[in-house]
Amino acid sequence: MSLDSVKHVILVLSGKGGVGKSSVTVQLALSLARRGHRVGVLDVDLTGPNIPRMFNVEDKKVTQGAGGWIPVPVGTASENGGSICCMSLGFLLRDRGDSVVWRGPKKTAMIRQFMTDVIWGELDYLLIDTPPGTSDEHISLAEQMRTVNPDGAVIVTTPQAVATADVRKEINFCKKVGLDILGVVENMSGFVCPHCSECTNMFSSGGGKIMAEQFSIEFFGAVPIDPSFNLMIESQSSEEGMKTSLIDQYGKSKLWPIFKDVTEKLVARVNP
Repeated sequence: MSLDSVKHVILVLSGKGGVGKSSVTVQLALSLARRGHRVGVLDVDLTGPNIPRMFNVEDKKVTQGAGGWIPVPVGTASENGGSICCMSLGFLLRDRGDSVVWRGPKKTAMIRQFMTDVIWGELDYLLIDTPPGTSDEHISLAEQMRTVNPDGAVIVTTPQAVATADVRKEINFCKKVGLDILGVVENMSGFVCPHCSECTNMFSSGGGKIMAEQFSIEFFGAVPIDPSFNLMIESQSSEEGMKTSLIDQYGKSKLWPIFKDVTEKLVARVNP
């Protein structure tokens, strides 16, 4: 099993699309790496693999090692030794715009291969970015996870009632398959103005916290939309962006203090 040397396996889930699971996964990875951890990110959103673009490694190729696929490293290690590597179907597509039109059995086979044939090596944390809903990919993951004993899942939602209504289904899915829920992150909870830094609640706020309380789940925190984070992600290939590793750049983000607190709660849950 390729996950034998991985200390902690954490899924990032949501029953709703468009809530920012990939963004949360990336920032969790960056925050953990800033703490000095070795982090892997597995992108199993087969129809929308965004992780390579967010880490600016779309042009990289997956190489075949003696025991399987070798994950793609993300930039250079941080000053304190933290590092990130990732694997995604996005690396296997010829073009970013290529669509993946697969039926359930092929999706299941791809996820099984990701879970067994990737040489992660020694990792402190493996974060698994999942698609929305409770579909074939989730069932396949749940089946594969039986031999891995994952630490649990981080549930991502946005504040609106229409989002939390769907996310509740994901929580019930976790209970049915016996997957522990570590905590809830309320994403897009406000908008940070790039000019005055004032935070405005565009989509209301507090829905994720209320949902967490109703299910007796720990609330990890509320994360606003910050355009400067998007700019940092998109400008990695610029001359200025290439001078500093993304892990160290993230330390200057307004979202870093928020995710620092989220990460501390997550680490406390998986290391009681």
